[in-house]
Amino acid sequence: MYSIGIDLGGTNIAVGIVDSDYRILKKSSIPTNAQRPADEITADIAALCKQIVADAGLTMDQISFAGMATPGTANTATGVIEYANNIPFFMYPMCEKLSALLGGTKVYIENDANAAAKAEAMAGVARGARYSVMITLGTGVGGGVILEGKVFSGFNYAGTELGHTVIREGGRPCSCGRRGCWEAYSSATGLINMTKDKLEACRAAGRKTIMEEMIGGDLTKISGKTAFAAARQGDEAGLEVVNEYIDSLACGLANMINIFQPDVLSIGGGICHEGDYLLNPLNERVFKEVYTKDREPKTKLCIAALGNDAGIIGAASLGR
Repeated sequence: MYSIGIDLGGTNIAVGIVDSDYRILKKSSIPTNAQRPADEITADIAALCKQIVADAGLTMDQISFAGMATPGTANTATGVIEYANNIPFFMYPMCEKLSALLGGTKVYIENDANAAAKAEAMAGVARGARYSVMITLGTGVGGGVILEGKVFSGFNYAGTELGHTVIREGGRPCSCGRRGCWEAYSSATGLINMTKDKLEACRAAGRKTIMEEMIGGDLTKISGKTAFAAARQGDEAGLEVVNEYIDSLACGLANMINIFQPDVLSIGGGICHEGDYLLNPLNERVFKEVYTKDREPKTKLCIAALGNDAGIIGAASLGR
């Protein structure tokens, strides 16, 4: 049994052929060029799917279905992408359109964070867990919740926008229009903004920090790695940013545990490449705050296992 997994992003479209054991046999990606009309993007997705099938030495007759992980609100009942931020899909009948381009192959869709959470539940660190939550730390903070093996998405398929829970009332502005959202502090974007603020404060106070050398004095070169790299070298300003970031991330993760009490809570995204330097202080802070801190068993907090392949694998499991 083979299926196609499509991970649709604002920057790239990744497609893979996945077997019944959730192994990716072949994968490739192309730029999304998201400023184009939706039909043009969909045509490129179909062409890439056909190319990957051929590259894997298969035919479309051997493909059971195709699944797509997409940003935004994906109505899994109607197959319509109702809204996708930064991609021109609004009330777009993706399953119908893509199926026609793939010769009638059945197509399923799901929100990208939900698909990643399902992938971890089916083939990653949450395999075998009845209840699991996955948090993705990227441009924003995404969330997926698996209850009794099924994706929870609310009555309108827009549920579990976990990054838009507020952790600081009246805090930093968020792209959703609220202030103080978890996403504004714990996304890679939030970390970059915190680093920038710290560098500007250091400049104003005449305080030295090696972060200034790292970016060559150019604030536009700050990345999610800057503060962590400086902190590892003992830079006080970098360490202050890292501690603020981990405090905010821990606050939100503790909230997720208190709400869902999952067997496994996994976190993914580029920031997780910091490994134990991130995970060890997170574990310490999270489990000082959770409601069940004095009870066993405890939620397992860990780094997601599937990395950038989670979207493809999760999408390729949607028809199973």
